[in-house]
Formats: sequence, structure tokens, C-alpha cells
Amino acid sequence: MLNKLKASLGIGAAKVDTVLDSIEVFQGGELSGTVNIVGGDVEQQIDAINIVLNTEVKVETEDSTSYENFSLGRIQAVDAFVIQPGETKQVPFRMLLNDETPVTALNALKNQSHVWVETTLDIDFAIDPKDRDFVVVKPLPVVAKVIEAIEASGMSMVKADVEKGFLNGNTFASRSGCYQEIEFRSGGFVNTKEIELSFIVEGQVIHCLAEVDRSMSFRGDQYISFSLPVNASDSDISNAVSRVLSV
Repeated sequence: MLNKLKASLGIGAAKVDTVLDSIEVFQGGELSGTVNIVGGDVEQQIDAINIVLNTEVKVETEDSTSYENFSLGRIQAVDAFVIQPGETKQVPFRMLLNDETPVTALNALKNQSHVWVETTLDIDFAIDPKDRDFVVVKPLPVVAKVIEAIEASGMSMVKADVEKGFLNGNTFASRSGCYQEIEFRSGGFVNTKEIELSFIVEGQVIHCLAEVDRSMSFRGDQYISFSLPVNASDSDISNAVSRVLSV
């Protein structure tokens, strides 16, 4: 009885450790790995193994800014089972990334974009054991080339974060409830220019919404949206970026 009470408090309870086959994945790619469970001091029923893909989003109101965890998707890896004291169990899994999962592999001066997998054992009347594994989300080649073209114009990537809300381009819209902003800034002291890029993967197409702000402009923020196939030519990418830079 004492062991059961201690297990309900997380002492001597089952433990979970998720091992990813690779911590690196491209936008729109798939994560895979194995959930390792080790039984504790007493028999316990595991009602589910929940694997959740998370990011951190910025929430802005009129008078404050806060941050909260945001779920981009989840899977239940296995049905209910009982694990005996000291027993080990391995459960393989595969999870497709949400198309709007933010890119984390960015060379920004201030990179606030983070993505992780959280694994939870669902145990009745007990503290659920958890494990967190961070993931490196790499830009697809076409996205990387857009970023390189912006930087080649003389602009520096200064910040990347994830906002809570929705995007609307001319022919596309976001659906997840959050979106990433990758901010670039020119090196001028007087007439500075800022560009914020947000990307959405949709099958074999990459959508981009660019917000352009010039410090000495009286027109306010300007928005340019474009879409490129994942196998876009260098000339198509150059033309799209030129539209953004010309604003």
C-alpha cells in the first residue's frame, strides 16, 4: 500500500524516455522514434501514451506581452496496458509535422522559435510521468534560398519568434492558430528597413507573407505575398524576393 501511495506521488513510479531517430527534420517532414517505459516499484496501468508537438507562442494584448505553450499536433501511441514492477516496454511511433511548424534552425541574433515533443504517460490517480525532447526544424531548400536572397541584399536576420493568431495572404491563410515571423533589418541609421517573413507549407507549395516597414515612409506597413513550388527555380525565387525588396 505504501509503495502504491508513493507511486501516485511520482516516487517509485513508472518512467518514460523518448528517443528520437533524429532530432533534425525539415518543414513538413516526419518525426519517428521510440518511447521507452520502465516500470516502477508497483504494478501500474498506463491508460495512454500521449505524444504532443509543441511550440512557444507570444501573446500580445494592449498592455502586456506573455508567452504560452501551444500544441501543433498530438498522437496516442498505444492503447491502455499494465506495466509490472521493473518491466521495460518499447513503443515505436511516427508523427507528421504540422505544415505550420516554425523553423528553428535559424541564424538570428535573437531566436525565440522552439519546437519540442512532450511524451506523457496517462496514469489514473497519479502524477503523469513526462519527457521533453527538443527538435531542430530545418527550412525546406526553397525557404532557405528565400532567406539567403534577403540576406544577400544586405539585410541581417535579427529575430525569429512565433505569434499567436492567423495569417492571411492574397491566396492563402494559416490554419494552426500560430505563425512564425522571421525579422530582417537593414544596417542604415536613418532610413532603416524591416522585413518580416512568415512561411506556410501546403503540400508541394510554399506560401510566404512579407511585411515591409520603412522608418521614413508615410505609407505604413506594406504586405506582399507570394507562393512558390518546393522545386522553384532560382530565377522564380529571385523574382519573388525582388518584389519584396522593391517595396
